[in-house]
Amino acid sequence: MTGATPVRIRVDRDRCCGSGNCVLTAPDVFDQDDEDGLVLLRGTEPAPDALDRVRRAVDLCPAGAISLHPPPRP
Repeated sequence: MTGATPVRIRVDRDRCCGSGNCVLTAPDVFDQDDEDGLVLLRGTEPAPDALDRVRRAVDLCPAGAISLHPPPRP
């Protein structure tokens, strides 16, 4: 993503319970699979204006399935 912040989003679909809090909080970053309701990422590097919403989604995830990490070093 252009103008990305220096963090990467990771989701653990094995932990996801499909509550949808992430999608409600940051629909431009997260989606839910139509088949199983589990989290899907629209991209791994959130735009700067989405970072606060992504952090909130991490905090709201009841399963702890979403995490933020520094990007890999070149």
